[in-house]
This record gives sequence, structure tokens and C-alpha cells, in this order.
Amino acid sequence: MADLIRSASLSYYPEVARSVGLDPRQMMRKARLPLAVLDRPDTPIAVASLRRLLETSAKASGAEDFGLRLADRGGLTNFGAVGLIVREQATVGEAIEAFSRFIHVHHDGMKLDIIRDRQTVIVRLHLRGRRPTASRQSIDTALGSVHRIIQSLFGSDWRPQEVHLHYPPPHDRKRYHDFFGCRVIFNADDDAILLSAHDMERRIPSAHPLIANYLRKQIEAIETRPASWEEKVEEVVRGLLAGGDCTVERVAEHLACTRRTIHRHLAASGTSFSAILDAQRADLVIQLIEDSGRPLAEIAAQLGFSAQSAMARWFRGRFGCTITDWRRGVRPPAQPAGAPSASAA
Repeated sequence: MADLIRSASLSYYPEVARSVGLDPRQMMRKARLPLAVLDRPDTPIAVASLRRLLETSAKASGAEDFGLRLADRGGLTNFGAVGLIVREQATVGEAIEAFSRFIHVHHDGMKLDIIRDRQTVIVRLHLRGRRPTASRQSIDTALGSVHRIIQSLFGSDWRPQEVHLHYPPPHDRKRYHDFFGCRVIFNADDDAILLSAHDMERRIPSAHPLIANYLRKQIEAIETRPASWEEKVEEVVRGLLAGGDCTVERVAEHLACTRRTIHRHLAASGTSFSAILDAQRADLVIQLIEDSGRPLAEIAAQLGFSAQSAMARWFRGRFGCTITDWRRGVRPPAQPAGAPSASAA
């Protein structure tokens, strides 16, 4: 099963790639990542594809610290709703706990363990993957991002006590010491950041309890990430339909697999790609036609129909009335099974 991550993780990739002499679009094509995700930060992409991109970028450029460079550009804004809820917590400790709890909303293959004693707190990183351990650049990007987020809560003067990395030391250790601002131990048992227990009590001046409570409720409503192939395909289809570029080939790119793999897994689940596409089209078309000023030809193109007439035939078969009738509020008393109800619309 492919782990997914929000494409916001690539927000600064083009900038970093160019800084080390790479063509970001060419590198993304090699990693089989759709270029369109750079403009749509909430689009889910396969973690495996992102890891491949980071490793090939580091190798092609000779920049051993490529992952750290990417983490250095990022911050809370890269994590969307997760970053917002972290920022509004009352203390640094509560912010780190919130980040640990909700990180899977951004990256469903990432986990943070918070281990406390009287003097020290360990923030331990786990990245799920097919290999026993995740790739080096992925670890640098993830742990570097965690460090930058904690640092943003304190200010630029804050430093952790130690940073542990399980892999062997790089050629240039100084770059890692400069980035983290503390002792970095390589060949460690795990990948982790150690900070003082006293740091966890630090108040966050900009925190707003009411906003934090509101955001928590909002994120709790969306925190359950897709677990099955059917659910993951549905998530990607929703994102691609919103951008007007949804085909089974595009979905396969996002999940780092082939179209045949998608068809096989969906068949085993008792469904098909066309059935999922049809259901997601039905959800989206109701929202789009509410805007009476939006041309139907434009809506048809976004939903992937060959022509406006094809969408009109599909709509009548799906909802039992014409688009014009729907807009006027003239709708059949009973809709076909699986179609959105008028009240839901």
C-alpha cells in the first residue's frame, strides 16, 4: 500500500534544485512526479516518489545535504492544517504533542514518538517504507523540518541538546552541526532530537486558545487518512478532478504504480476506477453547476468529458433531470442509487 504525503512538501524543491545546478522539472520527470503538483499543495503524492526525487537530486548534484537544504526553506506553512494547529498551542510541549498526534494528516507514513523524563525530552522519528529504514535524504528532510518547526516556536536562538542520526557520518559533518546548532551523533540507534524538559514549558506568545480549539475540531474531522486502495484512489481522484486533469494514468503517477496495479487492487475490492471516477464526478458537478455564470463547456472539460453534450447525457442518466432543471430546482422525486441527494447538494 502506497503511503501518501501532501505535495506541499515540494513547495521549495524547485528553488533548492536550481541552487545546486539542477533542472527541477527534469528531475521530477525522472522521479515520475507530475509537474502540476507544484501548483496544488494539497494534492496527495506517493512518499516513494518523493524519496526517489530527493535521493536522485542529492546524487546528481553532489549535494550531500540536499534534504537539509529543503528542510531549511520550509516551516509550519508547509504542513497546512497541521502547521496551523501547532502554531496556536499554549506551550512548546503542547505544540510538539499536537504535531506528533496529527502529522499523519500531512504524511501518513511518518510518526513521532515523544519520550519524556525529568531532564530530557526525545522526539523520535519513524518513517515507514519498504526498506528496513527510510532513505537518508528523507530522514534529513523530515527531522530537519521538525527541528525548524520547534525552533520557530522559540526563536532562532534556540538549540536542541543533541541530534541523533542512525546512518554513518557524511563527508562534511560541519554542515549538520551548523544546521542543528548542537552535537550531532551519527551511527546512533535511532533518528531523534533531544531537548531540555524545561523547554517544553515555554509559553507561545502568539497562541490563541479559541483558535486552537476550533482548528483541533476541524483537523479531527479529517485526520483519518485513507487506508485501502479504494480510499486512496478516491482521495487522489478528488484532488485531480479539482484541477481538471484526472485520468487513471495520472492517478497511477501519484500512487507510484501502474494503471494495471490500480485496476487489479480495485477489482479485488469489488469496485473499479470508472465507478470511483463517476462517484467523484457526481459530488463535484453539483458544486460546479451551482455557479450559473460558469460555462457548462468549461465544467465538462474539468470533469474529463469529451464534450458538453457527453456531460449532459451523463448528468441526466445520473440524476434523472437536465442540468437546467437542476439549476431551476426542478428535480425528480427519487434519484438513482448512489447519487447525491438534493439536500446534500
